[in-house]
Amino acid sequence: MRSFEAPRPRSAPVSYVAIDRDGHREQRDLPSLSLVIAVKTSCDGCRALLESGLEELSQLSVPFVFVSASRDETGEWTHARYPIDVAPTLLEELDVRWPPFYVLIDAEERKVVTEGVVFGPAQVAEEIRPYLRK
Repeated sequence: MRSFEAPRPRSAPVSYVAIDRDGHREQRDLPSLSLVIAVKTSCDGCRALLESGLEELSQLSVPFVFVSASRDETGEWTHARYPIDVAPTLLEELDVRWPPFYVLIDAEERKVVTEGVVFGPAQVAEEIRPYLRK
């Protein structure tokens, strides 16, 4: 069972503007194949994911980035083990509306490869593994 039917065909950006936890704004390039994981505050699944070890995803040969549409004003991400970029424009471009959600993009071809709802790191790793380059 997969967390989606089929990816919606759409283009993907090669870079985005991000604001980090310290409020610094910068342009970030997306590597040729990248996993964008959308998170938000007031989301138990998002918080659990950010505080987990993500061993299954770390073992894959794909860089991943956590992105939120808004800053964490409540301090929920204090214990997050990974940086979180605030990049609402990136989420708009990828048409991500309901975190936790992942999008595997191919920046070289400027397209969304696959996508789905995040239930956990092992599930995401299993779903994207067939799309990774060997």
